[in-house]
Amino acid sequence: MRETRPKWRTTALGSAGVLITATLISGAVAAPASGANTQAGASRHGQDRASIGAAIAAARAAKAGIDWADCPADWGIAKPVQCGWVSVPLDYTKPNGKQIKLAVDHIGNTGTTAERQGALVYNPGGPGGSGMRFPLRVTTKNPIWANAAKAYDFVGFDPRGVGHSAPISCMDPQEFVKAPKMDPVPDSEADKRAQRKLAREYAEGCAERTGKAMLAQMTTPNTVRDLDVIRAALGEKKLNYLGVSYGTYIGAVYGTMYPGHVRRMVVDSVVNPSRQKIWYEANLDQDIAFEGRWKDWEDWVAANDAAFHLGTTRAAVEAKWLELRATAKKNPIGGVVGPAELIGFFQSAPYYDSSWVPVATVFSKYVAGDTQALVDAAAPDLSDTAGNISSENGNAVYTAVECTDAKWPTSWTKWDQDNTALNKKYPFMTWANAWLNLPCATWPVKQQTPVEVRTGKGLPGVLIVQSERDAATPYEGGVELHKRFKGSRLITEKDAGSHGVTGLVNPCINPRVDAYLLTGKLDKADVTCTPHATPKP
Repeated sequence: MRETRPKWRTTALGSAGVLITATLISGAVAAPASGANTQAGASRHGQDRASIGAAIAAARAAKAGIDWADCPADWGIAKPVQCGWVSVPLDYTKPNGKQIKLAVDHIGNTGTTAERQGALVYNPGGPGGSGMRFPLRVTTKNPIWANAAKAYDFVGFDPRGVGHSAPISCMDPQEFVKAPKMDPVPDSEADKRAQRKLAREYAEGCAERTGKAMLAQMTTPNTVRDLDVIRAALGEKKLNYLGVSYGTYIGAVYGTMYPGHVRRMVVDSVVNPSRQKIWYEANLDQDIAFEGRWKDWEDWVAANDAAFHLGTTRAAVEAKWLELRATAKKNPIGGVVGPAELIGFFQSAPYYDSSWVPVATVFSKYVAGDTQALVDAAAPDLSDTAGNISSENGNAVYTAVECTDAKWPTSWTKWDQDNTALNKKYPFMTWANAWLNLPCATWPVKQQTPVEVRTGKGLPGVLIVQSERDAATPYEGGVELHKRFKGSRLITEKDAGSHGVTGLVNPCINPRVDAYLLTGKLDKADVTCTPHATPKP
């Protein structure tokens, strides 16, 4: 489930920027000999060949560096942040074959030369999220990151397929956002057949618009290899990394594949890295967790009835929600906002506490008779072509990575039984999430086997930060990664559920993240923190 909220398939996990077309370029640079002959036997196996290819690409990138310049005007990233490109192989088993260019940006550390500790590279999640806005935390003087900014250059990038980095597509962006869509909750077998047809057509569209050669290389391990090439291009011997949401899975796989290349790693709101969970079961787990966090939000709305007038109990607020949903199903609000669009908008409340007030305010206005506020918030803006391209691209990358990363059930009976059973108890997101992921059942390229995440030689202590009631990445994910990464520390934000903890003000958490990034210091034991402040109407 992605969190970029396009107004079609309900989605969840990252934010994407305005796009320009990045081109696939053909590269035939001579490769260094590093290990290519000594590991000839190993190179019979794809993973080993890819490892050798990644080492060749990293050596090439270290030599080339990055030519930093002012960012293109239409990227919306102003000076003093600078942008550049890093070339990587499309297919790491063919390091001298076709290359793609990854967009990167950075801002230098704000402290002295003596205070500088290197680059801190960021990924916000997705799959499909862009990290290019990360350096703006320095220019906007975000106080949470001020101490880290003294020590580190802040570096963002668009992962392969995202934004400016050889962007992929699965359908026409204007069609992608068009509304209203079908109600995700099926009323009949005919509804299910129609959704299955849409999912199959979407998978076919990915192959047609992106090409199978690119789709087959849209995997987390390849993004991890790209990250290591970026590290080399930055001139960094070891990686300092901050990953949120799906970015934590990139971190987990990087720590497994390149344990000796890690210097500091903070992972926040953790994807469960168990092979069994990637990705089908992880999405089922989300459905359960979303229901819990949705109820938390309804409790808060009820407690603030003086502001919102939506009912003084969770049951009363839920009744208003079901009434809104039924109304929109019968007659889409403003002709464009049906149940699918409602979920696309309302799901941000269980995602982020920062959405609690805005979502409740729009809901309150609607109940008071102002339908326009809801239409403005939940309907697509067909005039925003750049934003729609970005939304479609984000969804395409989400689908491509999750479908190619792992084997998914191909039996419709299994999908139907699992989601029908879950929907009975956890109706808020279950079917919307099922249809989002169903293209994986008919995926047109070979599906891989996920990496077995574990501690390797040289992996330092990793800092794991997780809220207890996170909907998108349930708490068990943080616990599971903690078990697998020896010497890691887990900070639990108790009785909280906002997705992305390190960006919130919490005096128990922020200084610990700073201390780790600045000194490498971890607490002697795991820490439980009280929650950040609850939003106020």
